[in-house]
Amino acid sequence: MNDPSVSQSKVWQERLRGVLTRLRRGLPFGLGVLATLLAFLFYNLLFIKPNQLTVRDVNNSITSAMASATPPPAFSANVYQIIRPSLVLVQVEEKHDNAASDFGLGSGVVIDHSGNILTSLHVVKGASKIMVTFADGTQSEAIIVIPQPDIDIAVIQAYDTPLTLVPAVLGNPNSMRVGDEAFVVGNPFGLYSSMSAGVISGLNRVFQLPDSDIKIHGMIQVDAAVNPGNSGGPLLNRDGYVIGIVTGIINPTKDNFFVGIGFAVPILTAVGGMGGSPPY
Repeated sequence: MNDPSVSQSKVWQERLRGVLTRLRRGLPFGLGVLATLLAFLFYNLLFIKPNQLTVRDVNNSITSAMASATPPPAFSANVYQIIRPSLVLVQVEEKHDNAASDFGLGSGVVIDHSGNILTSLHVVKGASKIMVTFADGTQSEAIIVIPQPDIDIAVIQAYDTPLTLVPAVLGNPNSMRVGDEAFVVGNPFGLYSSMSAGVISGLNRVFQLPDSDIKIHGMIQVDAAVNPGNSGGPLLNRDGYVIGIVTGIINPTKDNFFVGIGFAVPILTAVGGMGGSPPY
């Protein structure tokens, strides 16, 4: 007859054996989980999480970036840099029979690699001596090679030119519209290489030369400041292309200063007497 206590002992031994077997089988998995938890804890301790950005942080960063951004240059700045190497200062001396001399000045612009300079005829007409100063500082006497009295334009050439001439780019005045940007660069009152900006105020205007019966048709009207010394200088579009040669102003008083109405000979007309035309 079997002993109940012995049977019960065997049951408990079997159960214990089964538990130990399951523990042995699950030990690698448990150790793996424990190792993963320890690694995760170590990573969090070693590498501190960055603070989360707030809306205020983002706004401050955007404001700072916008404040430090460099805006693109204005059209006028680009126009000035383009035309500056082609600008010429024109100074004249007119001697009289009584040995007295009159002096005057104006502007001009180099238009080709041959050194031809466009200016206003009234700037150089009657001068006994014409001196030109190029953008690099080169100075030379010059002569009139093509006078065009019917449009107040003269082509002059210097005896001595810089080693490197930078002709202006000639534009298309027929593409201009009223309201388009317009820029004048010249030497008003002897203030060398000054710039003024405005718009095209009108097209196909008629301008009568002062103290003359000559009327020039097809003129460009601008409100960019034009003063004594600007005559003969370039009128430019927003690309820095020459679209006209500044000629004169209208002032209802006897004073010779700008009141908002200036005129320029279209470049197509100005170069017509040279037997050429702008490259467009």
